[in-house]
Amino acid sequence: MFKRINWSAIFTGFAWLISLAGLVVLLSFINVKKQTVKCTNVKILIPGADNFIEREEVDQILREDQGVLIGRSLEKINIHQIEKKLQANPYIGFAKVYVDMDGVLHIEIKQRQPILRILNLTGQDFYIDNDGLKMPISPNFTANVLVATGNIQEVFGTRVDTLRTQMARDLYKTAQYFKKDTLWDNQIEQIIVDTKNDIQLIPRVGNQRIILGTADSLDKKMKNLLVFYKQAMPQVGWETYKTINIKYTNQIIGEKRDSSAIKKQVKVLSAADSSRITRKVSDSLIRDVIGKSIAETNPDADRKENQVKAIAAKPEVKKPKPTITKPEVVKEKPKATPVKTEAKKDKPASAQTVSKPKTVKPDANQKKPVEKKNK
Repeated sequence: MFKRINWSAIFTGFAWLISLAGLVVLLSFINVKKQTVKCTNVKILIPGADNFIEREEVDQILREDQGVLIGRSLEKINIHQIEKKLQANPYIGFAKVYVDMDGVLHIEIKQRQPILRILNLTGQDFYIDNDGLKMPISPNFTANVLVATGNIQEVFGTRVDTLRTQMARDLYKTAQYFKKDTLWDNQIEQIIVDTKNDIQLIPRVGNQRIILGTADSLDKKMKNLLVFYKQAMPQVGWETYKTINIKYTNQIIGEKRDSSAIKKQVKVLSAADSSRITRKVSDSLIRDVIGKSIAETNPDADRKENQVKAIAAKPEVKKPKPTITKPEVVKEKPKATPVKTEAKKDKPASAQTVSKPKTVKPDANQKKPVEKKNK
């Protein structure tokens, strides 16, 4: 009995054979093309906001390793050697080099991303990147990352080195945790390692130190701190506690600051506040000096200004005058005085001592003295 022919396997093998043959032809074509095509341009791509390495430095590395590339045949350019040379730079994490058929040499560079800056006991200053490797400080750029100081014994030996001490690994783990969390990345400003090898956190909001201890159970500790921030801090105030100890996962210990010390705290003016105040004072002084100098050099202007003020003030004085009615009342009073004086001459001396002559009717006063004379 004849076996059935597996046509699918035959077609698959035939397809692979054709693909391999096409690949060989393509490589041979590329090789022939590379012998004729020359390098026309070099394009360098460095993505990211951190500029630890500049284009000029990459050009210098290429010149030192390969010489002048533009105008050279693509066959004489060692692409793999360029990649190794670039990746040897302490600020470059990955480099990709390739050419196209137009003779353009493309270089794509991925920079190393630091997440922590270390200042150790011996005064060395270096970064730890997101891969847990040490990298030197760049003269071109300073990364805005978390800073760790204090009792740190980790040293920087070579350009690319792994972490050797447990404290450095805890600091790297802590910085990596904060980098992933937006809240703590903005809140924690600095890390200090004390003499007891406890990690202390310095926050931006609040005048206290947060004792973290080690990086063990880091997520649990920071969640406890967040609960403490939400429940306790709004009631007691952000300046109440001197230290907040979260090194124990099942409790939070807060050490209160002396109440008298809180009252004595004086607000310290920042550089921006002091410069703003100084600018206001200087502007007012300059404005006064300019006003005085203008008044001295241009007296006509002051005279005109006084005239304008006088003209503007005149209508306010004249307005109440038409409403005065007092002169009309004063003119009527002398008409009644002759009657009063005649009554006083006819009265005896006792009658002239009346305190309110205005209330006495003139007709009654005149009749009484006449009756006395007839009797």
